[in-house]
Amino acid sequence: MSEKVKYECSKCGTTSDETAMMSFVFKGQTYWVCVHCLPALIHG
Repeated sequence: MSEKVKYECSKCGTTSDETAMMSFVFKGQTYWVCVHCLPALIHG
């Protein structure tokens, strides 16, 4: 059996168990953001 990986939104702390997540890379570092915080990240 494989272990379930849990990701956390870098903006609000919501986990991938609670909502869908997307990853992005900035300055060589990978971050995760939930779909609720994504518009704020895009539009500032």
